[in-house]
Formats: sequence, C-alpha cells, structure tokens
Amino acid sequence: MAQKRRLKKRIFGFNRNIFFTGLSSFLTDTSVKMVYSVMPMFLLSIGASKTSLSLIEGIAESTASLVKSLSGFWSDKIGKNKPFMLIGYGVSALIMPLYTFVASPMQVLYLRFVERVGKGIRTAPRDSLIAGSVTNGETGKSFGLQKAMDNSGAIAGPLIAFAMLSVFVDNYRLIFLLAGIPAFLGIFVILFGIKEAKRSQESLFKKFHFNDFPKRYYLFLIIVFIFTLGNSTDALLLVKANEIGVKVAFIPLVYLVTSIVSVLLAIPIGTLSDKIGREKILVAGYLIYAIVYYGFGITNSVGAIVALFALYGLYSAATDGIQKAFVSDMIDKNKQGTGLGIYNALLGITLLPASIIAGLLYDNINSQVPFYFGAATAFISAILMLFFMYSGHQTTPQKDK
Repeated sequence: MAQKRRLKKRIFGFNRNIFFTGLSSFLTDTSVKMVYSVMPMFLLSIGASKTSLSLIEGIAESTASLVKSLSGFWSDKIGKNKPFMLIGYGVSALIMPLYTFVASPMQVLYLRFVERVGKGIRTAPRDSLIAGSVTNGETGKSFGLQKAMDNSGAIAGPLIAFAMLSVFVDNYRLIFLLAGIPAFLGIFVILFGIKEAKRSQESLFKKFHFNDFPKRYYLFLIIVFIFTLGNSTDALLLVKANEIGVKVAFIPLVYLVTSIVSVLLAIPIGTLSDKIGREKILVAGYLIYAIVYYGFGITNSVGAIVALFALYGLYSAATDGIQKAFVSDMIDKNKQGTGLGIYNALLGITLLPASIIAGLLYDNINSQVPFYFGAATAFISAILMLFFMYSGHQTTPQKDK
C-alpha cells in the first residue's frame, strides 16, 4: 500500500515515475545532443563521405534494434523495468566521453553501435514504465512529457555545443569529453527517483505468440515501416543546412529550432490526441513531414531552412510520442514492453535501408532526391493512415486497464 501511495504522488501534474523518467531522459539527451549536433561535421572533418555518414547511423541503429524487442519482452517476463533503464542509460554515459579519442569513422561506428545497444536495452522498458504508470487515460499527455523532456535536452545539448564551439573553435573533442557529465547525473535520477511497480506473477507475460497482439497493431507497424523507409538520419538535414550556407558553429542552433518547437507542442498535442484520437494527429504529422522534406529538396535559402526546421519540430511533436501512445492503446498492460519493443526495433531496423538509400541518392544523384523520396513515403503513409482510420480499425484512447 505504501508503494502504491508513492506511485500515485504527482509532480507538476504527472505521476512521479513519469516525471523522473522524463528528467533522466532530459539529462541523457543533453549529453547525446551535445555529441550528435556536431558529429556530422566531425565525421566529415576526419574523412567520412555523405554515404558513410548515413551508413554509420543506419548500421548502429539497425544492428542494435533486436535488443529493443528482447529487452521489452524480458521486462514483461520478469515484471521489472528499472534494471534495464539503469544498464541502458549507464552504457550511454560511459560511451559519450570515449568519442574524444577516436581517429577514424570506423571507430565512431564501433562506439555508436555500443551506445545504441544501450538505448536498445532501455527504450522499451522505459516506455513500458510510462504506459504502466499512466492514470486517468492520459497516455498521450504522458508520452508528450517524455518527448518534451527529450527535446529539452536536445535544446540544452546544442546550446552547450554552440557555446563551446564559439570559444574553442572546431574543438569537437572537448565537447565529447564533457558530454558524459549530464548522462551520469541521469543515472542518479533513475536510482533515487523511480520506484519499481511490482506486478503479480499471474499477470506476467510468459511466452510470445504473434496472435497475442491484435491485427490492427500489425497493420499499424506496416504503415510505420513505409514512413520510416523515407525517414533517414537527421544528420543529412544538418549537412544540407551547412551546404546551403549555415556556418558550422551555427549548425547546433539551427537544430535547436526543431527542439524548441517540439518542446512547446509535445504535451498539448499529446493531450489533444487523448481527446480526439491518435490517428488524426498522425495523419497530420505525416503530411507535415512530407512538406518539410519536399521543402528541403527545393530550397536554397537559409531563412527557409530555419523555417523548415521549425516545422520539423511540429512534425516531431505530432508523431514520436503519439505513435508510442497509439501502440500502448492497442496492447494489454502485461504485453506493453514487448509490443513497444517490437515497434522500436522496427524503427531501428528500417533506418538502415532508409539511411543507405538517402546517402546513396545524396552522393550519386544530388542533394534534392533523398528529400523528395522521404516526402513521397510520408505522403503514402498519411493516405494509408486515413484508410486505417476509416476502415473499422479506429482506436479510442484507453482509460486505465
């Protein structure tokens, strides 16, 4: 009873587990985005091509994606999420400072792979913890907070990177060295802020069967696959901005625009999805993505690039957390780790062909074609989501199960 009372305590209107999960994500994302906002320029400075830049991101995400589904299933099996979060966030905290010592793109790939394995270990159990801690049917709002905290870290990280590059010109390695500090702070938040909510042995998910999940879940995964096939690494957006005329030192600030917009809108849009349904929000999000990528393909204006990065933040707020909330709506609580793990694994696995396609198109045809391809897959996904919504598969946001 005491534990239940603690779990019901709310901080700024959110369950304490949801709040502290968001805080740990904020700290870790600050660390990751300090590195990620300058990594494309760093890789190019040590001899990487556009194709190898995309390939590094794609391989790292995809080869670690199996871990996402396995960790989700295992957390459902033992009824615990916190140990997976500690291990996963701990791996990221250890890896960040090691980028300081790399001398080749291949070494970046090795470290990126290990860091993504850490993300794979923590992602599904973390999302399962959020879904399992939701009260009053506020799934969209809760995942909106998670997205907002992620992107708050994505604001802090590039700002710190920009400040450091302004003082220590082209000193990427110093940024990498200091990036581990906020990530280690995130581990302490998990240790002392998050309380494991134990589940009865009878309710645990013992064995996986495909028919444990509804058909609409698999139909939605098909739509996500098509969309993600054109959703390659954001590194190409940063490279495109640099080629159009945004100076290297200002690249983190351009990316910052996306994060600011997403932070401001993630919780309101998540709350709106709790009221009107996820499908309508997702259709809008996919269409916005199509507009953004088409814009990246046709523009040569720095001002337009900044506006597109702002619109990209609106897309992010309308899709990332909403898709996770939508998956949670379709799955019983004792299977949410597994279902979210499969979803996250699909995203990571699809990023490999998506990144290869985008990189090859960028290097071998021109800088416009990969963005046109992404716009096309997003538009197709929006149409398919409309069919999904009006063909008897519409899902109503669930109250507590």
